[in-house]
Amino acid sequence: MSARGYAEVRSLSHHVGEEVTVAGWLESVRVHAKVSFCVVRDGTGVVQCVLPRNEVDEEAWETAVELTQESSLEVTGRVKEDARAPGGYELVVRDLRVLGPSHDYPVQPKEHGVDFLMDHRHLWLRSTSQRAVLKVRSEVTQAIHDYFHREGFTRIDTPILTGAIGESAGTLFSTDYFGETAYLAQTGQLYVEAACPAFRKVYCFGPTFRAEKSKTRRHLTEFWMVEPEVAFADSDDNMRLQEAFVSYLVERALDRCSEELKILERDTSRLESVRPPFPRMSYSDAVERLQGQGSEMEWGKDLGGADETTLAQEHDLPLFVHDYPKEAKAFYMKENPEDPRTVRCNDLLAPEGYGEIIGGSQREDDVQKLEARIREEGLPEEAYGWYLDLRRYGTFVHSGFGLGVERTVAWITGRPHVRELIPFPRLMNRLHP
Repeated sequence: MSARGYAEVRSLSHHVGEEVTVAGWLESVRVHAKVSFCVVRDGTGVVQCVLPRNEVDEEAWETAVELTQESSLEVTGRVKEDARAPGGYELVVRDLRVLGPSHDYPVQPKEHGVDFLMDHRHLWLRSTSQRAVLKVRSEVTQAIHDYFHREGFTRIDTPILTGAIGESAGTLFSTDYFGETAYLAQTGQLYVEAACPAFRKVYCFGPTFRAEKSKTRRHLTEFWMVEPEVAFADSDDNMRLQEAFVSYLVERALDRCSEELKILERDTSRLESVRPPFPRMSYSDAVERLQGQGSEMEWGKDLGGADETTLAQEHDLPLFVHDYPKEAKAFYMKENPEDPRTVRCNDLLAPEGYGEIIGGSQREDDVQKLEARIREEGLPEEAYGWYLDLRRYGTFVHSGFGLGVERTVAWITGRPHVRELIPFPRLMNRLHP
């Protein structure tokens, strides 16, 4: 029961035969001559409410007849078990009261265009499919914290405003910071690296920002990323952690969000096989594979979305592509001693066309090589003095990665576009609502 005495729909199984009051919003209503059926959502579930005309007073019946979609209601009735009803229980109503009327609700149970739905995102969130995808997202984000807590990681909260560039300078949002230029963080990685010598295994989790002028179904300008960092772990250790972590997230969603995945009509058969080990392919082999299939991909370039899809579609499991050319990757990645043209890094590509869900690497722990890379990239050396100190004072082998929540949940739920996997998406052409 809530503080005001309202029963939660999810707990109706404990109240069979009892009279309870439920507060929620009207999803649909069907009125017949002798009975009215309305479906009410309270945020914990949905319940069918049955109003027999001969068992309610005239005022309650007239109220039921005039109900409109998304009005907020207070419904009082007896809980009855019924396998045909949503959730297996229904409410035989004695009385109902409109708490907040809703007239001309814009999002109707019909086809709407994407722009219309995005303009009404604040209302579209209430729809069955959107509730389902965001419920899965919530479960996945909780699973992220549970996994790292179980594995002995310490959470480190990293700054949103920063003076240090983590990725490409061309994808930064900048702002004035009391006369200095600050950037919205592309990553918290540099800061969790600093926490590694204090706690050995750390992670951060929060919003990150990329000013990429991209309108693909895989890109957002603001998205959420989890970034673990582990001391004394090399690139192979890093990939083993990634496959164990991703397998746990998928297993957790299958276990606790089965109803939501059914609503989304997600074929879970391929997800059920997701477990370590994942297949691995070097970047050089990937280029050779793509060229053999007619691609104009050249060695030295980063893989594009179409390239990732081509490579991943050959596998039912996520695919590791590792050891990319250093020119295609960030300055902090460890030079590969077996091939100095490349760095010890990996991307993890989800199957079914969802692309990269993880980017990770072993970090460069040689201070001189790191300084040289910073200069090659034309980065302001003074902004990275503290980062270089990590190599000057007790340098150590360490690795980490970043997992994008929206792409991962898109893959798990089978949704075609990442804009549905965050409550209020930020895209090139969308800052509202």
